[in-house]
Amino acid sequence: MDNLNLNFYDYKRKNSKQTFWEYRITYLDPITKKQREKSKKGFSSKGEAKAAAREVIDALSRGFDHKNLTLQNYLDYWWNNHRKGIVAKNTYKLDAENIKNHIKPFFEEKILLKDITPVMYQEFINHLFDKGLSRRTVEIVHVTMHNAFEKAVTTKLIFDNPAKGVSIKGRKKKKEALMFIESDKVVDFLRVAYKYGYIYWIFFLALITSGMRKGEAAALQWTDIDFKNETISISKSMDFQEAPINPGEMFGDVKTYHSERVIKMSKLLKDALKFHIKYQNQNKLALGDTYHHDLNLVFCRNDGNYLPKSSLHNAFKRILKAADLPQNLRIHSLRHTYVVLQIEAGSDMKFIQEQLGHGSYKITADVYAHVSPKIQERNMNNLDAYMDELLSKSSESMGN
Repeated sequence: MDNLNLNFYDYKRKNSKQTFWEYRITYLDPITKKQREKSKKGFSSKGEAKAAAREVIDALSRGFDHKNLTLQNYLDYWWNNHRKGIVAKNTYKLDAENIKNHIKPFFEEKILLKDITPVMYQEFINHLFDKGLSRRTVEIVHVTMHNAFEKAVTTKLIFDNPAKGVSIKGRKKKKEALMFIESDKVVDFLRVAYKYGYIYWIFFLALITSGMRKGEAAALQWTDIDFKNETISISKSMDFQEAPINPGEMFGDVKTYHSERVIKMSKLLKDALKFHIKYQNQNKLALGDTYHHDLNLVFCRNDGNYLPKSSLHNAFKRILKAADLPQNLRIHSLRHTYVVLQIEAGSDMKFIQEQLGHGSYKITADVYAHVSPKIQERNMNNLDAYMDELLSKSSESMGN
């Protein structure tokens, strides 16, 4: 164990000629980062003291000496050692906000990790509802706590996870209907987008023809584009919050592990991007050193800087209005539009899953298989044709 010192001392008790031994162990607590000491007296020999000290050191090295570890100290340790640099940046920030705003204010500073019971945890969850938080917000806070306790179990700081089996009040929010642009309206949308502004047209075209999330597309650099193999490598996402205040941190993590992927590029998008290079080169020549060459962004403003989230949002809303499309559509609906187009074109669901970066085929199938009336009609027509064929064969058989 690091930063550990072991010393032995002999002493005599008052009115006694017998010599006794004491061990003292000083070490740096790996969680609290504070210097701690363990000692014990009364051993009749140094060898006996050494044997007892070895058992304590062994327990310390295996993490079994956190009987007095507070919940708040543990949460700080968990956040810094098991979240930072491991989970996505947004998840890391969200955990920090949950700990600061909801968890620490409820649990007293001196309460120990080992003393948190399922009953106490249920009271905490009920308290969040009493504060007026939505069910969804409470669920998000619960995920933070559940993950923290689960790690405490695996690292043998506690025996059981007190967050398991908790009851969360309120009705689950109904799943919103999947929003997308009908395939026969896609051309109208792109035509209006082109009139509104070339930069937005090329960006929205990329989303519709690739299924990328807006953050993934906004973070693309030309080194991610492989024209020879007709692929796009997705390994980062634009952090629209960090970009204006900390440009060096504008590239964040993709949404999940499966979101990091290489997708195929359609011929339409490939041709558009080849034209886009020429367009950018003209801007680079015109602006010279004032162009943001260092960012090397595919989709950017004319000076090479990133596209702000607000600009994309405002442009999208104005294009929807001009194209006479529903105003409740979001930019993310272009990802759904891509899937509908793929399904209507008869593409394989496994291929679509890989393009989207979904972790499970079931997610893709469950969410999208029923979204388009055209798909439903085609499926029913296929069933009718199949049944007609079966009935025809049956009639022929009976005739013989």
